Amino acid sequence: MIRPHSLPPWLGHALRAQRAPVPWPAVVRGALAAGPLLLFAVVSGRPSSGVLLALGAMLAGVNDRPGTRRAALSRLGGPALAGALGMVLGSFLAGSGSVIVGVFAGLGLLGGALSAVGPVASAAGTQLLVTVAIGAGMPLPETGWQRALLFAGGAAWLIVLRVVLPSPVRGQRIGHPHGYLYDGERAAVAAVYDAVAALLDAAGGPDARARRAGLTAALDQAQDALRGRPAGTRRLRAQLGAALPLAEAATALAWAGESVPGRAAEGPRRLAAAVRSGAPVGALPAPARSGAGLRALDEALLRAAEAFDRGSGGESAVRRRKSPSAVVRKMAGPAGREYGVRVGLSFGASAAVAQALQPVHWYWLPATAVFLVKPDLGPLASRVLCRAAGTVAGALLFAGLAALLPRPLGLVALVAVCGALIPVATRHFAAQTAVITVLVLSLVMVGGEPGASWSRITETLLACALVLVAGHLPWPGGHRGGGVRVRIAAAREAAQVYVRHVLSEDDDRAGRWALRREAYRTLAEARAAVELAAAELPVLARHSDGSRRVTVVLERLVDAATACAVQVDDTGRVPVRDAERIGGLLAELAA
Repeated sequence: MIRPHSLPPWLGHALRAQRAPVPWPAVVRGALAAGPLLLFAVVSGRPSSGVLLALGAMLAGVNDRPGTRRAALSRLGGPALAGALGMVLGSFLAGSGSVIVGVFAGLGLLGGALSAVGPVASAAGTQLLVTVAIGAGMPLPETGWQRALLFAGGAAWLIVLRVVLPSPVRGQRIGHPHGYLYDGERAAVAAVYDAVAALLDAAGGPDARARRAGLTAALDQAQDALRGRPAGTRRLRAQLGAALPLAEAATALAWAGESVPGRAAEGPRRLAAAVRSGAPVGALPAPARSGAGLRALDEALLRAAEAFDRGSGGESAVRRRKSPSAVVRKMAGPAGREYGVRVGLSFGASAAVAQALQPVHWYWLPATAVFLVKPDLGPLASRVLCRAAGTVAGALLFAGLAALLPRPLGLVALVAVCGALIPVATRHFAAQTAVITVLVLSLVMVGGEPGASWSRITETLLACALVLVAGHLPWPGGHRGGGVRVRIAAAREAAQVYVRHVLSEDDDRAGRWALRREAYRTLAEARAAVELAAAELPVLARHSDGSRRVTVVLERLVDAATACAVQVDDTGRVPVRDAERIGGLLAELAA
C-alpha cells in the first residue's frame, strides 16, 4: 500500500486527511439548516427563495468550526454579510457583458488581499466573490436586495442554531455558573492545562517537541476564545493567565531532556477538570522540588490554585483585536499584494472564459476558481487535485441519485443530508468538494435549472487549469514565497525580543510571559507557512528552501531562553552554560 509520506510532498498532502472526533453538534446544526429552509420555501411555492436561503446556510456551515459562541458570531456573521453584499453587487452586474471581467478582476484583487489579514477576513473575501458570481450569473426572479436578505437570512438561521443549541462540554457540571453560553471558552482553557500535562508526560521522550507545539496551539486557541472582556469570562481569563507560568515550567523541563515524576502532570489535569466542571480544585499534588524546573512547576501550581480561588486578573493572557491600520498594512503587504493579484487574475480570466464558452450559466467557473486560488486552503497542487476529484465524484453521485429520488422532496432531503455531512467532510478538501457539489447541484435543480453534472465537471477542470497557470506565473522581482519570509521575519524578531528580555534578568515575569507567548505564536505561524510552501509543486516549493531549518533553530532558541528564564527565577542570574547555548543559537541563526 502506498503511504502519503512515501510520495512527493505535493501529492502526499492531497491524500492526507485530518483526524478528529465527529463534531455531532455541528452535524445536527447542518441537518437543521439548509434542508428545512428549502423545504419551507418549496412548500410555500417559492423554491427560488429557498435556494437562496439554503445557499446562505450552506456557506455559513462551511465556516461552522469548533469554537466559542461569541467567536461564531464574527466567524459566521462577517462572511455572511460579505456574501449578502456580493449578491447585491452581482445582481447589479448581471447582463453587463465584458464589463464584468474588469469588475471581477478588481473585486478579486480585494478579496485576495483580505486573505492575508486572517481566517475571518479570508472567509469574508471568499463569500463576497462567490456570491458576486452567483448573483451575476444565476437566473433567479428575486431582485438584488431580496437575494441579499434571503442569503443573509439563511446564514442567520444557522447562527441562531449555533448560539441557542447547547454543545455539552466533557465533565461539565449541571448548573455551572456560566451556563452553556461559555462552554467553548471553558473547553479551550481546559485544553491548555491538558496540553501542559501532556508535555510533562512527554518530557525526556521523542514526543516532547510535538507536545510543546500542541501546547502552543492550545494557548493560541484559548487566547482567541477569550478575546474581548465579557463579564462571564473574567474567571476563565484568570485561569488562562495562571497557565502561562505552568507552560513555561513544563517547557523548561522538556528542554532539559529528562523525564519527570508521573505525579507532576496530575496537578495540571486536576486544574483542567476544575475548568470544565466549575467545581473547586481541591488539594493539588506537589511535585518534587529537586531542580529549578520542578521548583518552578511547584510555584506555578500554587499560583494557579490561588488564581482559581480568586477568579480575577489574567488580562495579559488575551490578545487585543487588530487595529484598522494593522489590517490595511497586512492587505498592502507582500502576501496581500501577491494573493490579491493572483485571485484577481483568476477571477477575471475565469469570468471571461466562462462567458465565451457558456454565456447562459457561466457563474460556476469563476465561483470554482475563487475556492481554488485562495492560498489559505492548502497548497495549490493539492487543492487543484482535490477539487477536481471531489467535483467528479460529487457530480457522478448526484447524477445517480437524481435519477432515483422524487422531485422536489427527494432533492430537499439530499440537501439536508449534505448539510449534516459538511462538518465531517471539512477534514479533507476533496470530500468537502464532493458534498458541496451534490448540495449545490440539488439546489440548482430545485431552482428550475436542468441537471448540469457533466458541464460542471468540464467547467471545474477548466478552472483548475486556469488557476494552475495563474498560481505559477512569475511574481515581479522574483519575490515568490514572500508570505513565508514575512512570517519567518516576524518569528525571528519576536524570538530575539524575548531572548533579550530573558538575558537582561528583568524581574517582570508577566511581561516575559507575554513575550514568550508572542514568540511561540509567531513561530507556529512561520512553521505552518513553511510546511504549506514545502507541499507545493517543486517549481514553487524551491522558493522556501532552507526555511524549515530557520524555524528549527528559532524553536530551539525560544526553548533555550525559556529554560534559562526558569533558571534566572531560581538563582537570580543567567547561568554561564545557558548564556553560551543561547549565544551559539543566535550565531547559528545569523549564519
